[in-house]
Amino acid sequence: MTIHRRQFLRRTVRATLAAGAFGALGAPSSGAEPSEASAEPAPLPIVDTHQHLWDLDVVRLPWLESAGHLNRSHVTKDYLEETRGLNVVKAVYMEVAVETSCLVTEAEYVVELCKRDDNPTVAAVIGGRPAEEGFAEYITRFKDSPYVKGVRHILPGNTQDLWTQKQFLGSIRLLGELGMRFDLCMPPARLLDAARVVDQCPDTRFILDHCGNADPVAFMSAKRRETAQPSRPPQHDADQWRRDLAKLAERDRVVCKISGIIARAPKENWTPDDLAPIINHCLDTFGPDRVIFAGDWPVCTRVASLREWVGALEQVVGDRPESQRRKLFHDNAVRFYGLT
Repeated sequence: MTIHRRQFLRRTVRATLAAGAFGALGAPSSGAEPSEASAEPAPLPIVDTHQHLWDLDVVRLPWLESAGHLNRSHVTKDYLEETRGLNVVKAVYMEVAVETSCLVTEAEYVVELCKRDDNPTVAAVIGGRPAEEGFAEYITRFKDSPYVKGVRHILPGNTQDLWTQKQFLGSIRLLGELGMRFDLCMPPARLLDAARVVDQCPDTRFILDHCGNADPVAFMSAKRRETAQPSRPPQHDADQWRRDLAKLAERDRVVCKISGIIARAPKENWTPDDLAPIINHCLDTFGPDRVIFAGDWPVCTRVASLREWVGALEQVVGDRPESQRRKLFHDNAVRFYGLT
């Protein structure tokens, strides 16, 4: 009987994790104590810096209407189930593009979640509209919260002028004054625009989301594309992304989230090797001290489970020193966000 490619990959990743071959991250598959001869190193702790949660009884997310299986509530109990067996010790909530009228509700909801001790969520990057005049009043209400670490707003692709507008830049500078960060999430073609924003906001720290939204298909050889059979052409030029990412990485106030790319991989035929060129370029360009792991759950489930994403990443970085892997999965996030 022929095993479907995705089923095979899932079984392989899960079996390898259970066996401890991904050593840093795979938790034991049972409660049995390993013998001294077979004892594995303690799993590295994980800080998930991109945890999405939404309760549709609390907030409205217009984009979910066309989001297929994501179009339901995804709450803490679902996340706890998804991370079972992974050593996720802390999580940073990431805004979920709620309807503008729900921004305060979303922020207050996640702040209350951070105050509880029954879940790993300890901090939040909330939504906001920095190009609007009311942004200063909105964000200053959270200036004394130890849980609100920054803001993200994904700008539509046709709003290039906003990146140079006085209101927008002033709002990003205000975040720096408040000790908050701004997440950069844009198409690869906008990486140099992001660099210009960073240059004009010298006291603000930035996070580049999802490896600059690199497309794994763009890095596949012609032969690999024949095998993987992606459902679409590459979304950008690979060499241009490499050059522009390197330019952005020259700004030492920018850190890079290693995340998001799994959701763009060919759904049925992806392998960790398809992700490796992107991951390795980000790690080598930003260096070991300016990269942080992010799960992007549940968006990652468009292609893979969170466990599969973690396993694939660990496979790609497995040859790097443990100290670098610990920084990637835990230490850098604790330092950058000031987590306790």
